[in-house]
Amino acid sequence: MARTFLIFLIVATLTSTLFADALSTILETKKIRVCIWPEYYSISYINPRTQELVGIDVDLAKEFAKELGVRIEFKESSFATLIQDITAQHCDIAMFAIGQTSERKEHLSLTTPHLASDVYAISSKSNKRIQVWEDIDKEGVVVAVAKGTYHVALMQKSLQKAKLLVVDSLHAREQEVEAGRADVFMTDYPFGIRMIEERAWAKLIKPSTPFNITPYGWAIAQNEPALKAKVEAFIDAIKHDGRLLNAAKRHHLEPIVLSK
Repeated sequence: MARTFLIFLIVATLTSTLFADALSTILETKKIRVCIWPEYYSISYINPRTQELVGIDVDLAKEFAKELGVRIEFKESSFATLIQDITAQHCDIAMFAIGQTSERKEHLSLTTPHLASDVYAISSKSNKRIQVWEDIDKEGVVVAVAKGTYHVALMQKSLQKAKLLVVDSLHAREQEVEAGRADVFMTDYPFGIRMIEERAWAKLIKPSTPFNITPYGWAIAQNEPALKAKVEAFIDAIKHDGRLLNAAKRHHLEPIVLSK
């Protein structure tokens, strides 16, 4: 009898663990695991001088954890590993300005966006061929994009004459342009601002008309309605009470914030 009861207890515990929803687990363990990409300037960025993790989504992740009454554990991720990190439960939520692409929508549950950015190009000041956006898609021009970003599919579709170069990392695309092996690399507003502020050789090329404005939000696993509802309520609250706009101002992201 005792043995039967013990087996029942073990099975019940395992069943509870296997089928517990993410929000219940977060509240029970008093911990939320947040995936971030630590190289995303103004979003979730480790300052190389101070080693402090800073950015709008870092601030908002801390605010969300505070509302839940749990501690926060940041987990390193990237755009290349995002889908795997969420589906393999490496983290409960990814909060690093995730562009809403069709591929991500297929595998993840994406939240209401809180930011939206167009595409920008970074070239070298010494590159005389690239002065305006219309100079990019021309014969002989090499356009670098980082593997795992939505810029890969976008530029494959958009470029008619220029050559597309897909590199393994964001640092690699920067190196290609600085070395003159590529004419431009494609990026978004936050990273473009970082390049102008930190790289004396860099110049920012803005599209003359809207090119491809992409909404950015956060991501959780599919079939997690309780957590999704909690996150959506938080997003709605910070848009109305000013916390989102204030965080955007702290990190110089007012031009791309969606406060309504």
